[in-house]
Order: sequence, then C-alpha cells, then structure tokens
Amino acid sequence: MTSISVVTAVYNSRDTVAHSLDSVLSQSHSLVESVVIDGASTDGTLDVLQRYRTRLGAFVSEPDKGIYDALNKGIRHASGEVVGFLHADDLFAHDDVLARIAEAFADSAVEAVYGDLVYVRRDDVSRVVRYWRAGRFDEDALRRGWMPPHPTFYVRRSVYERLGLFDTRYRIAADYDLVLRFLAHGGIRAAYVSEVLISMRVGGVSNRSLRNILRKSREDLEIVRSNEVGGIGTVLQKNLGKISQFWRR
Repeated sequence: MTSISVVTAVYNSRDTVAHSLDSVLSQSHSLVESVVIDGASTDGTLDVLQRYRTRLGAFVSEPDKGIYDALNKGIRHASGEVVGFLHADDLFAHDDVLARIAEAFADSAVEAVYGDLVYVRRDDVSRVVRYWRAGRFDEDALRRGWMPPHPTFYVRRSVYERLGLFDTRYRIAADYDLVLRFLAHGGIRAAYVSEVLISMRVGGVSNRSLRNILRKSREDLEIVRSNEVGGIGTVLQKNLGKISQFWRR
C-alpha cells in the first residue's frame, strides 16, 4: 500500500488550520503522514497545533522565506512514498480522497496524480465559487496555458529527489514552474482522477491584490519561457481559461 505524506504550511492561520488537519487525519487511507511546517506564527496558531503534536509525523516551527521555502522543508521532512500538500485554509473534498490517489499510484509507472478543485467561500465552505475541472494531461496543452490544480498534485518523493524542489526565486508562481519542469522536461507520467479532491477557500496570495496578480503574470511569463513551453500567448490563455471556472460545474 502506498504511503502518503501530506505537507501543511502554516502561518497565522489560527481560525482554519484545525479544520485542515482534521481533514488530513480523518482520511480513510491507512498510511498517511501529516507534516506541518509553521512559519513562527504569532496569532495563536501554535496553541492550536500543540493539540495535534502527537498525531503529526513531523513538525517544524521557525521563520521561513515564504510559502515555497516552507513547502520545500515539508518535502525534506516527509517520509511517505508520495508527497502532496494541503494548505492551512483548505480541505479534502471527502474522507476517501487519499484512498483514490493511492489507487492511482498502484500503477508503478504513474509518478504523479491530480484531480479537480473547487474554490469555496471563506465563511461557508459548502458554497462553491469556482470549479476547476482539470481534464486529462497532454503535452500540447501546456503551450495553451494548461496546468493541473497544484493542491491536487501528488508526486512520488523520488521525483522530487530526481528533478528538484520549488524554485524559491519565484514568490507566487513556483508551483507553476515545478509542474512545467516535471511534466514538460521531466516527462513524468501523470494520472487524472476525475473528481473534486480539494476545497480551497478563496483569497489566496496570488489573487489577493492587483499587485500580486501582476507579479504572478510576470513570473508566469518568465516560467513559460525558461521551460520553453510558450510565451505571452500561453500566459494569456492560462489567465483567460479561468473565466469559465465561474460557471462550470
């Protein structure tokens, strides 16, 4: 049976992190490790995390250099055969999500698994705002701005060891760079689970302000060029492709 490490990066998430950790710890899959990386929170988050210490596979609380630095720490501390992420504001869509992912990894040739994601209201996670249906991967889609929802993207730890971690030069879009490196250059085989795996609360860093949106677009453009999968047209299609998510179900 495939062992899975779920990394949760936390910083001042007192009001939501318990829901996220409960979502991990209630998964029906039996081989699950919860890895928590806290960025030296100051809002009472550590008091919440203390209640979970005995149920965590690894726990670190110290200043970091941003979300991707924290995720890299989590990968290094993970012991599972497969590594994925559940951010402190997010939830698994149901208790069998990791079991579905493990089933896909039963094929030894599969190196990554991903699925669909919904954005939900911060104050009511039952209210869906956007529906990101990923669809099946093909390499040509990368040039059209396609990427899988990164919070659903579970990867064998051996791939990180072979192809590297998040590039922390990118402050907002390092997940996009990692996906392109793995799928375009690494040539890893990815399997699609055609169902919603993650509920993500709206209000993430990349969309929190116009400044962040512009910075993300600049980073995206640098990333598609450096990974040789397109140019400004790819970034435009990537952004325009989000529009349909507001009415797709």
